[in-house]
Amino acid sequence: MEVEKRDVPFEAVSVEPWTRKELFYITWVFQFLTLLLGNMGFILLGARALKEINSEFSNSPLRLQYFIIITGAAFFLYSFVVPTMSAMRRWLGISTILTFTYIVILLAVLVKDGKSNENRDYEIKGSKVSKVFSGFGAVSAITACNTSGVLLEIQSTLRRPAIKSMRKALCLQYSVGLVVYYGVSIVGYWAYGSTVSEYLPTKLSGPKWVKILINLAAFVQSIISQHMFVAPIHEALDTKFLNLDEGMHSRGNIKRLISLRAFLFSGNTLVTAAFPFMGYFVNLLGSFTLILLTFVFPSMIFLKVKGKTTRFEKKMWHWTNIVLFSILAVVNYKI
Repeated sequence: MEVEKRDVPFEAVSVEPWTRKELFYITWVFQFLTLLLGNMGFILLGARALKEINSEFSNSPLRLQYFIIITGAAFFLYSFVVPTMSAMRRWLGISTILTFTYIVILLAVLVKDGKSNENRDYEIKGSKVSKVFSGFGAVSAITACNTSGVLLEIQSTLRRPAIKSMRKALCLQYSVGLVVYYGVSIVGYWAYGSTVSEYLPTKLSGPKWVKILINLAAFVQSIISQHMFVAPIHEALDTKFLNLDEGMHSRGNIKRLISLRAFLFSGNTLVTAAFPFMGYFVNLLGSFTLILLTFVFPSMIFLKVKGKTTRFEKKMWHWTNIVLFSILAVVNYKI
C-alpha cells in the first residue's frame, strides 16, 4: 500500500537537505518572526475596527492604544478557548459568514459612494523617486498580505489526501479569493481615488448601523484569522513547556497554558501599542522574511536536492528566483 507523502513544517524541511542545525534555526527565526509580526498586524486591524465603532458613538473617541489593549485581551481569551489549529474547524463556518457579510456590505457602500463622489482624484502625488519608493512599499504590503509561511502547517492538519485537498484550496484561494480580495481594493480606489484610506471602513458613508456592522465583522474576523497564523508558535511553546504526559486541560497544563498565552499576547500588545508606525514595520520586515521564505527558500531546497539531475532551464529558473527575489527583499527592507 502506497503511503501518501505529506509536507512537514518549514524548519523540518530545511534541516533535511543540509543536515545542519544553523539553517534550521535561521528558518525557525524567520518563520516565527513573520508570524509574530502578522499577529501584531491583526492586533492593529482589530483595534482600528473597535475605534471606528467607538467613533460612531462619541465625537471624541479614545486613543488607538486603548483598543489595542482590548484587542490583545480578546486574542488571549480566544487562544485559551481554542488552543490548537485543529480545534478551529467549528469556527471556520463563522469566519466564512463574517467574510462574506463584510465583503457584500462593503462593496454595496463603496459602489454607492463611488457614484456620488464627483471629485475623485487618481493622480499619485510626489516626485518620480517617491513614486518608485511608494511602488516598492506597495510590493511590501502585497507580499505581507498574500503570503503566510504556514501552508505546510495547515496541510499537516488536513484529512487525506492532504496534498490533493491543499491544492484544491490553493487554486480556489488564488482564483476566486483573489478576485474578491483585489475587487474590494479596486472598487475602493475607484470610489475614493488616491486619497483612499488603507482601512476602507474609515471612508464609508451611510447609516450608523452599516458602519458598526462592517467594523464588528472585521474585529471578530481578526480574532479568528490571527489564530491560524499564531498557532505554530502556540504549538512550539506548548510542546516545550507543557507536561506531555498529562492532558492539555489538566490543572498543571492549564496554568502553563495561561502563562504562555499571557506572555505572548502581552508582549505583542505592548510592542504594538508602543510604536505608532507598527503597521509600516509589519509590512516592511514582514515582506523581507516572507519573500525569503516563499520564493528564495523553496528554490534553494530544489537546487540542493535535485540540482545535479534536473534540466539546465530548471536550474536557471530557480537561480533567477533566488537572485531576483533576494534583491527585492533587500530593496524592500532598505526602503
